[in-house]
Amino acid sequence: MAADDPGPSARSSPGWRTRLARIAARPGFQRWAARFPIARLIAKREGEELFDLVQGFVSAQVLFAIVELNLLHRLMDGPLTAGELAQGTGITPDRMGRLAQAGAALGLLRRDGADRFGITRKGAALVGVPGLEQMIRHHDVLYRDLADPVAFLKGDTDPELARFWPYVFGAQGAVDPATTATYSELMAQSQGLVAQDTLACVSLQGVTRLLDVGGGTGAFAEAAAEATPGLAVTLFDLPKVIDAARTRLAGRADRIMLAEGSFRDDPLPGDADAISLIRVLYDHRDDTVRALLAKCHDALPKGGRLIVSEPMSGGARPDPAGDVYFAFYCMAMGTGTVRSQVRIAALCREAGFDRVQTPRARRPFVTSVVIARKN
Repeated sequence: MAADDPGPSARSSPGWRTRLARIAARPGFQRWAARFPIARLIAKREGEELFDLVQGFVSAQVLFAIVELNLLHRLMDGPLTAGELAQGTGITPDRMGRLAQAGAALGLLRRDGADRFGITRKGAALVGVPGLEQMIRHHDVLYRDLADPVAFLKGDTDPELARFWPYVFGAQGAVDPATTATYSELMAQSQGLVAQDTLACVSLQGVTRLLDVGGGTGAFAEAAAEATPGLAVTLFDLPKVIDAARTRLAGRADRIMLAEGSFRDDPLPGDADAISLIRVLYDHRDDTVRALLAKCHDALPKGGRLIVSEPMSGGARPDPAGDVYFAFYCMAMGTGTVRSQVRIAALCREAGFDRVQTPRARRPFVTSVVIARKN
């Protein structure tokens, strides 16, 4: 029994939703529902949704194969037969045809005549979303970690993903140049969408100096500087990450300054009237988050602004992106967790911030935002 489970004797009587669920679970309910048009439609929809859950892992593996074999890019030049798609892959035309058919069933490809396949708008969008293909390509690590999900949840496994992102363990964590390069490329590619959606929720009007803590190679810092005339930005991150940022941001020294350090161990650079934490908090446990928020509060002047942007839990209204994908991803990383806007707002208030805002996200599967001000 869970620690917060009050036990059968303390539970209230089941509500109407529970009673309805018990009825739906009866073996004869689906047969009964099939006789009535409205109930039949509801049962059909729920049955299809259940099957989507059952076959979800296979869909993810089909997606991985399509990305790994570069099929979407090849189809950007026009439709191809299964035999043409199979060339150079080591896969037989018959099996490639099955993969392409599966891709069409997922809406990424389309049948074009009897034996040709083209790319759909959804497939083209996958190609166009920065960082998405890189994320899919490294999912083999996550899938291995989740091969035995019960053992994973019990803490009986040694997740490989925790070694893929060693930077979360402190300033001395990211010592492998190849891993650092992989992290930097993936973060830089995917950070563009996050920056767009963050700046759509947050006005930097009146901000003259922004400190971007844990900002990677500077995608958000660069977007903020471009969107806000006169804004000076300081990018603060681990030394090896800043080395990559220095190359990427060459020629932007007039607007973006670079500062090396660990927010765990080093003081934050001063003189900022706003601090951004873009995809930072969900990498860390509550004690680290509390310490970081306190540092941010101390570093800001009165009226200073804190901006938190990252994937978040839906809280009282669970969300598939935050509460399924990112929640389990964070568990595999071993250090962080997704939190709801309400939870992050509470942690900000605990650190001394007030006037906390939780704007509606444009695309919660990309990022959500919390804004707080210092008294």
